Amino acid sequence: MRLFLCEKPSQGRDIAKIVGATKRGNGCLIGQGITVTWCVGHLLETAPPEAYDTAYKKWTLEHLPITPKHWKTTVKPQTKDQFKVVKELLAKTTELVIATDADREGEMIARELVDYCGYKGKIRRLWLSALNDASIRKALSELKSGDITLPMYYSALTRSRSDWLMGINLSRLFTLLGRQAGYDGVLSVGRVQTPTLSLVVHRDLEIANFVAKPFWSIEIMLNATGTESTNFTAHWLPPEYATDEAGRCINQAIAQTAVNKLQQTPTAQVISIETERVKEVQPLVFDLGTLQEVCSRKFGFGAQETLDIAQSLYETHKATTYPRSDCGYLPESMFAEVSTVLNALVNTDPTISSIVSKLDISIRSRVWNDKKITAHHGIIPTLEVTNLAAMSEKEQAVYKLIRSHYLAQFMPVHEYDRTVAVLSCADEHLKATGKQIIVLGWHSVLKEITNGEDSKETKTQVLPQLAQGSSCHIIGSKLNSLKTTPPNPYTEGELIKAMKGIAKLVTDPRLKQKLKETTGIGTEATRAGIIKGLLQRGYLVTKGRSVRATDAAVSLIAAVPPSIIDPGMTALWEQALESIEQGNMSMDTFLTNQTTWLTGITKHYTHTQLTIKPTTTPICPLCQAPMRKRTGSKGAFWACSRYPECKGTQNITAKKKTTKTQNTKKTIN
Repeated sequence: MRLFLCEKPSQGRDIAKIVGATKRGNGCLIGQGITVTWCVGHLLETAPPEAYDTAYKKWTLEHLPITPKHWKTTVKPQTKDQFKVVKELLAKTTELVIATDADREGEMIARELVDYCGYKGKIRRLWLSALNDASIRKALSELKSGDITLPMYYSALTRSRSDWLMGINLSRLFTLLGRQAGYDGVLSVGRVQTPTLSLVVHRDLEIANFVAKPFWSIEIMLNATGTESTNFTAHWLPPEYATDEAGRCINQAIAQTAVNKLQQTPTAQVISIETERVKEVQPLVFDLGTLQEVCSRKFGFGAQETLDIAQSLYETHKATTYPRSDCGYLPESMFAEVSTVLNALVNTDPTISSIVSKLDISIRSRVWNDKKITAHHGIIPTLEVTNLAAMSEKEQAVYKLIRSHYLAQFMPVHEYDRTVAVLSCADEHLKATGKQIIVLGWHSVLKEITNGEDSKETKTQVLPQLAQGSSCHIIGSKLNSLKTTPPNPYTEGELIKAMKGIAKLVTDPRLKQKLKETTGIGTEATRAGIIKGLLQRGYLVTKGRSVRATDAAVSLIAAVPPSIIDPGMTALWEQALESIEQGNMSMDTFLTNQTTWLTGITKHYTHTQLTIKPTTTPICPLCQAPMRKRTGSKGAFWACSRYPECKGTQNITAKKKTTKTQNTKKTIN
C-alpha cells in the first residue's frame, strides 16, 4: 500500500481528490492501493524533564543542567487518536510518501513518526508549493527520493532538542535565581524569544529615557517668474558648526540671525541645479515577513493574524501559494504560466480586467531568478479561479495585496526626475528639492488595486524651470522651533522587520553575514508564534497597534547573560544547523557542545546574586505568568495574562485561585 502522510486534514483532502482516495476511513481517505492520512501538526513532542527522572518535577538548582543521554519522545495527549491511526497505517505500508509542508519543520513532523513507529519501508517526498489541483498533479509527477530531504529532519531535530535544552535549563535557572531575589514569576528563556524580547525592552527604555533636544529650521517660499504657478519652497542650510549629526541647527541665535537676513533680502540666486533620472524597479512578490510587515502598517493586523489569513488563502481558498516562504523571487520556469494566472485572476474578479489589459507580459522583471530561490518561491496567486465572495473582508484585503505585487511585474519601471537646486541669499544657502514623474509604470497598478494607498509616491513639489545664475523672488520665510522626538514603539510588523534585519546589531562580520543569509532570527514560520508566545506570557502587551514590554520583560532582560540576548549566538546555531543539513556536522556533536555551554552558564550563575525588580502584580496560581486586572459581571478580578490559553483567575482582595484548568508548558523555545 502507498500511504500519503500530510500535515493536516485539509491538505489530505486536497491530495486525496487527485490520487483517487475518495472512500472515508477512520482518520484517513482510501483509494485503490492508496491511503491518505494526516497529522494535526506535531503528533509527538519531546518528553518533559520528569519523564527522565520524577525528581525533576521539582525545580532546584542542584538538578541543572538537565541533559538527557537518551532522548525520549511522547505522544501528545490531545492528538493521541490520530497518532494511533497513523501508527496502524504505517504498519501496513510498503511505500510512504511524505506530503507534509515542504520545509524543515514539515520534514520533522513526518520523520519523527517514522522513527517512533519503526517504519522501515520505502520513502518518497512530495514537494508542494501550492494546493491547487495543477500544482498537486505536477508535484506528484516529480516525487523526490526520501534520502534527498532526510538531512532536513536531522537539522530540525537538532534545533528542537537544543531549544529544549536551552528553554528547560535556563528558564529554571533564572526563575530560581529570580525567586531568591524576590521575583515570584517564571522567567522563561528561549533562543529566539529572548533576543526578540530584548529588542522591545531596549526600544522602550530608549523611549522612556529619551530627552528631547531643541533645533530650528527655516522654510523659505520663493517665486521663479512672477506667476503663482512658479512658486516653490526651499529650506535653509545651516553652517556645519551649528548642526548636530543629523544636520539640524541646534543654535537658535544663528537661526534667528539667518531668518532676519532672509526677510530683509528680496531675491535669492540659483548657484547650482542638478537633475537625476531615478528608476524604481518593480517590487518583489511577497515573502511572509514582508507581508506581515505591510499588513501591520496598512491594516493594523498582528503577525499571527496575517499568517492565519495567508494560511487560509492557501489551504481553504486555494487562492495563493504556500505562505511560509522566506523568498520574494519566482522560478524562471513559472514565467510560462503567466497567461494562465492572469486569466484565472480575471475570472476570479472581472473588475480588474481593465487593469490586466494594460499589462505587458513580455516584461521580465528581476523577480524571475532561479539563483535566488530558497526552499519556496514568493507568495503569488495560483493558476486556478477562486471564489472571491467566499473570502472574509480581511482575506480579500490580503489577497488583493498579494495579487497587486504579482500584477506589478508586468508594468514598466517607475521613472521620475529628482531635481536639487541650491540658492544663495545674503550669504546664506538654501536648498529646494523637486520630483517630476516621467513614467508612472508599476505604481499605476498598486494605485488602482489598492486605491492609491500603497503607491510609493510622496507629496513632493515639482520645481519650476530654473537656470544657474537666475534670480528668484523671496515671498516669505518662517522660522520653525522644533524638538527631537523619541523613536516609535514597535508594532508587530516592525518587530518582524527588526527580527529579519537583526544582523545590523552584530559586529562580527562572519556572524553578520550568516544572519543576512538566514534573514535574521527565527523563521518565516515561527516569528509570529514567538511574538504570540511573548504576549501570552505577559512579557509583551499591546497598546493600540504597538507592542510594549512589561516589568517582567525588563526584569528578565536585565537578569540573563549578554550571550543569550546576543543574536550572534543564533547565527552560530543556524550555521551549525546548516552544516548538519549539508552532512558536515553530526547532531551529537552539536548537542555535546550545547551541553558544555549550558554547564558553564549554570555553574557561573548558580553563585550569582541577581538584582531584579519585584513583581508588582499577582502571579497566576496555575502557570506563574503575571496577571492583569479585568472586569466581569461581578466586578474587577485578576486574570492570567495568557488568557484564554490559561484561565487562571484570582480575587482582587484574596489570593486564592478560582479557576482550575490549564494546558500549557512553562517554557518555550
